[in-house]
Amino acid sequence: MLVRGGVRIPGDKSISHRALILSALADGQSRIRGILNSADIQSTAGVLRGLGVSVVAQDDGSILVLGSGPHALSAPIADLDAGNSGTTTRLISGVLAALPFTSRVVGDASLSARPMRRVAKPLGAMGASFSFDGDDGLPMSITGAALQGLTWFSESASAQVKSAILLAGFTAGVPVEVHEPVPTRDHTERMMRLRGVDVRSEGTVATLIPGAPIAALDVDVPGDPSSAVFFAALAAMATGGDVTLAGVCANPSRTGALRVLERMGVRIGWEDMKDVGGEPTATLVVAPRVLRATTIDGSEVPSLIDELPVLACVAARADGETRVTGAAELRVKESDRIALVVRNLRAVGAEAEELEDGFVVRGSDRPLAGRVETGGDHRIAMAFGVLGAATGGRITIDDPNCVAVSYPNFWTDLAYVAD
Repeated sequence: MLVRGGVRIPGDKSISHRALILSALADGQSRIRGILNSADIQSTAGVLRGLGVSVVAQDDGSILVLGSGPHALSAPIADLDAGNSGTTTRLISGVLAALPFTSRVVGDASLSARPMRRVAKPLGAMGASFSFDGDDGLPMSITGAALQGLTWFSESASAQVKSAILLAGFTAGVPVEVHEPVPTRDHTERMMRLRGVDVRSEGTVATLIPGAPIAALDVDVPGDPSSAVFFAALAAMATGGDVTLAGVCANPSRTGALRVLERMGVRIGWEDMKDVGGEPTATLVVAPRVLRATTIDGSEVPSLIDELPVLACVAARADGETRVTGAAELRVKESDRIALVVRNLRAVGAEAEELEDGFVVRGSDRPLAGRVETGGDHRIAMAFGVLGAATGGRITIDDPNCVAVSYPNFWTDLAYVAD
């Protein structure tokens, strides 16, 4: 299989969520260009509308958000539906924790099974009240309060929990400090600083000093590196050619999977480096070489957690044994991604083993074929779609439409570059 041409990677999902929320908290009109048009982002926009914010899609694909400051947000008259989006739920929880009313957040079956007490715990320590219809997860009711400042030591690395605390501190006007075991993606800190908020980052500590408002701002959203990795993985398993991916976010906290592919032997050119909306970006030119196995441990996981399923698929074509540990978080994503990755690799003829906090994949060049069960998880569908395209198209996906939550045009773009 050869690869050719280029793909304009859609806007980064993490940045798109945050751009909407920060624009809603600003006082004035913000235009967001290049925003990801996906189900998850529509969930965030819908939740903000439920809180009284004007969020209007434009004919050119941009979004106009008219904010009036955090305390202009109004009590919702219905449940706030986060759909399938854990980012929507956890980030908006930080805002809701500081507002003087009760909100009930709901989601689909997959999201409802994901843990939410991890964000309720620090926000509860600040003074908000949380109640759950079940043991953990959604539906979840949040009653805001006049919050107190917080210094929080996170037990696990989570950019979503960190962001929720920072958003709560900003909305309430109180200082917060978050200590993490390892650094996580820092989009919230970068975007707040760009808009005038005093947020400081040093190693594994993020600190917000209250006082400054969030400025309304027109921004461009760079391409999503998590989406770009799927095409880099396709190129990695190709027999020749190259793929060009323009305008991809090159934030160091997000490029772990690309660095792993380089370590496995893939040639990646980092061209046209520049700053877009406070984030470094690059054009990536990716070409195949002989693949070799690698080891990924917990220190790398936060920078590539969403890309581990596709890295597992690349490992199935690499020389040697690839081992991933320290990734127990994969079990509480949209699915139990450890179990699904291993089960589906075995289903198509690859050799894989499940670990409590990761997996082992032994690479080979044997033919691969079979049916993949996604569990409705977009990352599983995309990862095995890439593996199928790279190995002759004999792998079928049970629910290809589930990619709509993050990349609605994925199958069209995949077919375009796979020759």
